[in-house]
Amino acid sequence: MILRGQIKEGDPLPSVRQIATDLSVNPLTVTKSYQSLVDMNIVEKRRGLGMFVTVGAQENLLAHEREKFLAEDWPAIKARIAALGLSYDELIKNRDADNE
Repeated sequence: MILRGQIKEGDPLPSVRQIATDLSVNPLTVTKSYQSLVDMNIVEKRRGLGMFVTVGAQENLLAHEREKFLAEDWPAIKARIAALGLSYDELIKNRDADNE
């Protein structure tokens, strides 16, 4: 939601209970995820008020997600492309066809 701009700097995060219900996940999972965002300085805890998105959170989160993608996801994608024998031209042609 932060990356998509649905929650902006200074906005409160939805409650743990609300997110757990909306996503059908264990509240402990949401709590751990929220704590990870605190650890990354994406959100801050305000005693008695909840969690709020910090200034620069979207940019910081985007940078983190890009680094994670390049380190963790891209190597597997690149290997799959190579295993399938796809060329750069084929990938671009397919991308352009999707945008039409």
